[in-house]
Amino acid sequence: MSEHMARQFPTLDTLHAALRDLPAPEAGAVAAAQARNGQLTKPPGALGRLEDLAIWMAGWQGTDRPHVTAPQVIIFAGNHGVTARGVSAFPAAVTEQMVLNFQAGGAAINQLAKTFGARMDVHALILDRPTADFTADAAMTEDAFLDAVSTGWHAVDPQADLLVTGEMGIGNTTSAAALAHAICGGQPADWVGRGTGVDDAGLTLKAQVVAEGVARHPHCRRDGIEALRCLGGRELAAMAGAILRARHLRIPVLLDGFICTAAAACLEAAQPGALDHCLAAHVSAESGHAPLLAYLGKAPILSLNLRLGEGSGAALAIGILQGAVACHSGMATFAEAGVSGA
Repeated sequence: MSEHMARQFPTLDTLHAALRDLPAPEAGAVAAAQARNGQLTKPPGALGRLEDLAIWMAGWQGTDRPHVTAPQVIIFAGNHGVTARGVSAFPAAVTEQMVLNFQAGGAAINQLAKTFGARMDVHALILDRPTADFTADAAMTEDAFLDAVSTGWHAVDPQADLLVTGEMGIGNTTSAAALAHAICGGQPADWVGRGTGVDDAGLTLKAQVVAEGVARHPHCRRDGIEALRCLGGRELAAMAGAILRARHLRIPVLLDGFICTAAAACLEAAQPGALDHCLAAHVSAESGHAPLLAYLGKAPILSLNLRLGEGSGAALAIGILQGAVACHSGMATFAEAGVSGA
């Protein structure tokens, strides 16, 4: 976080307070959108889930004619001390190299953001100081954690009408797996995947590291915010901060892959209903993502075998939401078109 920017959350208590004070969708707008949907020039239900998506958007935007004209994509980058355990096929230096690629416009997420007219911002969080190895200590001190959450909070554009949060951080699939294991239970092997492409031995090592981390911080099984602090990373904490800020601004959110979903799951664990303003953009090829979405009760919009991260799957789903609201808000009703309804 910039030294010139005030920390949004000076204490963990203030963060918990923000999680308890969450706006809900506008019931009147939902009802009006449902009524409009019933009058559009199509058979009932003919647009399938697009109809549900448009009505859902209407509730959060407070209008029976929702829109997606100012989407924002935010990429957060952080480095993880747990990479010293050999859990990634790539060195930590790749994080900074990819940040430069994002800033130069050369990554997949740049192309997708441009395609769907999204503003894209990149925030690198103290890359020269990785978090602690969570098998030995908490990944972040309270101050470092709240700084990262506050960075995410301040990164959201209040004028955005849809938010995508993405990440870059070598080692962060191990962090995400540890969070999922702490929050959802099961066995460590249930949550670890290939990440950047580790072999079978690497997969076994990741499961061992996840087990060690959760055993080192047993209280994280009962506290989503502590799980994020002790087992997460700065970029995961920042994504959670941005998602929470979007809720306070009533901005709908598209969750990206396993890492983004794990960060968001910590908010839900801390405050049930905290992700009501979020949709699962896609289900990724990372093995823990589908069961984590099932645990959260989120049905993915897309399933394309993606596992890139960067917010790429969520950015692609911007187009689906744009199509849904364009049909809902732009179609003529039977009366307007002079078409005989059922």
